[in-house]
Amino acid sequence: MPLTSLEQLIPELRDAIGPVILISGVGLLLLTMTNRLGRAIDRARQLQRELSERNGHEREQTLAQVAIIYRRARMIRVSILLAAISVLLAAALIITLFVTALLQWQQGTFAGLIFIGSMVSLFGSMIAFICDINLSLRALKLELEIPEAKTKPISIRH
Repeated sequence: MPLTSLEQLIPELRDAIGPVILISGVGLLLLTMTNRLGRAIDRARQLQRELSERNGHEREQTLAQVAIIYRRARMIRVSILLAAISVLLAAALIITLFVTALLQWQQGTFAGLIFIGSMVSLFGSMIAFICDINLSLRALKLELEIPEAKTKPISIRH
């Protein structure tokens, strides 16, 4: 029997709340990622303008920073792409939940696979985001000229 009343629709609305919350949360992550991408692009352009003024070691260091920032931008792009796929799959899950309820199909496996795909995409997005953060620290290290051999672990004294 197809859904014809609000009482029959309420369980489906309840089931759709999880994916809606996922979409909202990933939307905030996307906002953060696009801001980081914009900052990386702005910094790369700034370094590119400064490149003509630098010679020798400073020029090499600046080129190394630009290379890292370019890698960061690519990593952020991957992160944004995977997060967007996660949101699209969450939206597809919501649609699937309602269509299967309306048509009374038993497609639990299909809905489960869509959810798993959404989570795998989100997982990959977060891995790429963590890689971007690590790369940003490498660029900062170059900018501050902190040689690898001179960095010491921070010890906490009680």
